[in-house]
Amino acid sequence: MTELPDTIDATQAMLAEVGYVCPRPLATVVFLSLRLGRPLFLEGEAGVGKTEIAKALAQALGRRLIRLQCYEGLDASSAVYEWNFPAQMVAIRTAEAVEGTDRDALTEELFSERFLTRRPLLEAMSPQDGGAPVLLIDELDRTDEPFEAFLLEALSDFQVTIPELGTVKAAKPPIVILTSNRTREVHDALKRRCLYHWVDYPDFEREMQVLRARCPEAQEALSRQVVAFVQRLRTEDLFKKPGVAESIDWAKCLVALDAVTLSPEVIADTLGALLKYQDDIAALQGSETKRLLDEARDTLEPA
Repeated sequence: MTELPDTIDATQAMLAEVGYVCPRPLATVVFLSLRLGRPLFLEGEAGVGKTEIAKALAQALGRRLIRLQCYEGLDASSAVYEWNFPAQMVAIRTAEAVEGTDRDALTEELFSERFLTRRPLLEAMSPQDGGAPVLLIDELDRTDEPFEAFLLEALSDFQVTIPELGTVKAAKPPIVILTSNRTREVHDALKRRCLYHWVDYPDFEREMQVLRARCPEAQEALSRQVVAFVQRLRTEDLFKKPGVAESIDWAKCLVALDAVTLSPEVIADTLGALLKYQDDIAALQGSETKRLLDEARDTLEPA
């Protein structure tokens, strides 16, 4: 287990060691979240690196990463715990086959740790080897308001209640990262319990740093063309603009094809790694691809 960083610069350096290029504003809020023990709420477009910051923190600190992937209809029981009903039924049938079974003792046994299935929130508040884990609550905007209300108590007191067993309180609160793609607004009451940061698309230089770290096999000239083209593409009216994750995937595809430079033909063949909606892909057919490529190259001429 690595000690928590004691400065913003140390936070940046720690994350850089595991391949996460962290701009200073983000490093500042990460440092404050770690220092103050406050949850960190990250909003931004999909693919800009919100989820990756939690993975990078867990790796850099040597902590366990526990991920709660949010979805529509997620409720407290699914996020906290469930009882292993098939195992309980087997225990009941086994007990029924034995004469003189103590029913009170059986009931107590059925609702004990033996039959408890821990879900992410309960697991994150349980003792862990190597220190408090990193709890990632991913894409919170996919859930609904009742679940947000439940999280208010869980994140305020770092405790959850299991009716059959009582209240479980974290001896050491987890490092909590919440993310949202802002498909809807998250309630202010939940945001107030967190430190907040908007994660934007990176500028050219930072995206180049990310590409060097995540796709070092790509030649420098190709990487510059990839970043310039993607940055130009983000200015277009697209249903879903490509994020940093798509830039990395695209660069890796180009390397796998032994491409050394971008051309309209290569771009057309690999657009599926960059764009995920057919309408966006169709909008880049023919002369549009060449126009964007020419404009991207123009931005590179001074360099």
